[in-house]
Amino acid sequence: MDIYDHVIEKAKKAKKAAAKMPGLPSAVKDKALLSMAEVIINQKAKIQDANQKDLEAAKKSGLSNAMIDRLTLTDVRIGSMANGLREVASFPDPVGRLTDMVQRPSGIRVGKMTVPIGLIGFIYESRPNVTADAAGLCLKAGNAILLRGGKEALNSNCVLAELLNQAAVSAGVPDGAISLIEKTDHDGVKHMIEAAGIIDLLIPRGGKGLIKAVVDGAKIPVIKHFEGNCHVYIDKYADIENAISITVNAKTQRPGVCNAAETLLVHNDIAGDFLPRAAGELQAKGVELRGCDRSREIVTDMKVATDDDWYTEYLDLILAVRIVDSLEQAVEHINTYSSSHTEAIVTSDITSAEYFVTNVDSSSVIVNASTRFSDGGEYGLGAEIGISTDKLHARGPMGVADLTTYKWVVYGNGTIRQ
Repeated sequence: MDIYDHVIEKAKKAKKAAAKMPGLPSAVKDKALLSMAEVIINQKAKIQDANQKDLEAAKKSGLSNAMIDRLTLTDVRIGSMANGLREVASFPDPVGRLTDMVQRPSGIRVGKMTVPIGLIGFIYESRPNVTADAAGLCLKAGNAILLRGGKEALNSNCVLAELLNQAAVSAGVPDGAISLIEKTDHDGVKHMIEAAGIIDLLIPRGGKGLIKAVVDGAKIPVIKHFEGNCHVYIDKYADIENAISITVNAKTQRPGVCNAAETLLVHNDIAGDFLPRAAGELQAKGVELRGCDRSREIVTDMKVATDDDWYTEYLDLILAVRIVDSLEQAVEHINTYSSSHTEAIVTSDITSAEYFVTNVDSSSVIVNASTRFSDGGEYGLGAEIGISTDKLHARGPMGVADLTTYKWVVYGNGTIRQ
């Protein structure tokens, strides 16, 4: 079977499953999610055996350490996958809710009902743990999902998708509601993004090249999980100890993920006290600093930052540093160079915090905490299918509620329009 037939066959089967999902009882969905969590724990050895094959191939191909980290399924990450599914099962069912019901003068009652989106095509790279996150969230929201992971995680994804679908089917979910395209030919993405009338929504999650390819070629609505060029701004009113701790955590706690900080902005009034100490702690953890001329006058062993550095998502132990003269200049820099993912301010001044929150145009804006908190699990969503940098129809970490839409419902009693 060629790649086109493989994709379309999978998509059509998933579409049939999606048609049966809106009426699925909450108890069935929750039982399925709990069964999925259980099978992940019970089959941990099988999952990690497959993951080891991916890791060996990744090392031979020269994949970066940051990407290998994203690919690795440790005991902790497998446990987190299962816990995320259990947490999603504990949430109220978002489907079938009637809201905003109003009585109109004509005699009709009008409101909105939350409904599933349908079949969601999820195209992603590197991180096999999101296979479970995405499948669980879509199932809870009454959707079917067609997964297409990257070749670097193929063995892991195949085992996970098979186990998750089997567990869901055993609980009463239609077969095919969790499907994976097992072939990683580049044309597979092309056939997915052109499958209008079959796939209802595309969510790409990966590097800039993948996102651009999907957006440019899609014949289906797309919600982008775009790159995370995230900023930390140290205000002149910042507590220096907090500022150092937050900066180091935002950059080094896990540098290869989209909510890690990539640029550090520092107010000139505090730079002389803050930068040498922060640079020392960052460099001790292996961070390469690339600074503006003023930053390099304070920390002389910084490399020179170019204009390209302000735009770059490194996903590595590299941090761009710039000194600014005002809060307004920091916000202007962020709104110019950011990917609209996550930005943080460290300040003891409520007026500065309010200005930052109001004027920074990103999906998450954080005050006195690390950018690493920009995450579905940390926000109480259980998990996330992605972090949308779009403004419609979802923004920021996308949980269960963001995977539904609505339809208008009208009730009458033999009512006719005059």
